[in-house]
Amino acid sequence: MLDEIGKMNKDDEMGETPMGNVSTNSPIKILVKEIDFYYGRSQALFNVSLDIETNKVTALIGPSGCGKSTFIRTLNRMNDTIPNTKLTGKVILDGIDIYKDIKDVSSLRTRIGMVFQKSNPFPKSIFENVAYGLKVNGIADRRIIANAVEDTLKKAYLWDEVKDKLNNSAYMLSGGQQQRLCIARALAVRPEVLLMDEPASALDPISTAKIEELIAELKNNYTIVIVTHNMQQAARISDSTAFFYEGYMIEFDNTKKLFTKPRLKKTEDYITGRFG
Repeated sequence: MLDEIGKMNKDDEMGETPMGNVSTNSPIKILVKEIDFYYGRSQALFNVSLDIETNKVTALIGPSGCGKSTFIRTLNRMNDTIPNTKLTGKVILDGIDIYKDIKDVSSLRTRIGMVFQKSNPFPKSIFENVAYGLKVNGIADRRIIANAVEDTLKKAYLWDEVKDKLNNSAYMLSGGQQQRLCIARALAVRPEVLLMDEPASALDPISTAKIEELIAELKNNYTIVIVTHNMQQAARISDSTAFFYEGYMIEFDNTKKLFTKPRLKKTEDYITGRFG
């Protein structure tokens, strides 16, 4: 694969390896350095390096099975829950190596929240879904919890739709509403980074548009990393985009530049629909 990348660079007259940073003035929130990741003896990620900027949306694109979801789960150590896995390299959050220096993984996941492909509300009321993380973190004051629930549901553009039925089961909400509830639940504990693994893939176009509007608003206060199979979605909502292929991060650049003038032919072939 490394030989193929080198050949692609030569074909495009670049003469350089894929870059893991985007040249802007924004500070780096997460620095990923030379990550290799293994499921048992099977290697899923190869030498991935990437700079994730503060208060920006970074999109991860690529065909199924290319390592996008594995990569995003390395950023908050969700892969730790899978037996017989191994990571080498570094993931540095605000100067702290999260694999070497952070012992309390739950505190890390408070700082780096995650929203999954399929909405997964708890079998509780709408209110209790959002309040759950606050209570787990030791907040018991009902007034503080109530204010936080309202504030977070407003941030998720859900308050006006549920304010009169907070005690109803979360399962009574539509799919799009459930996904926004899961986003609200993640935001309630005030994370700094929000990871989103195909958050709109199971939603209808109207609900997808609402999620995209929400992401555009949230990046004012959060750093967002999103996995998406939807090329148009990545182009619409992200500031920078990384193209993954067979476990390698092939190309990373400003989204507009990557979609209009990719450096590598493999990237161009994917975004123009020649494969994937």
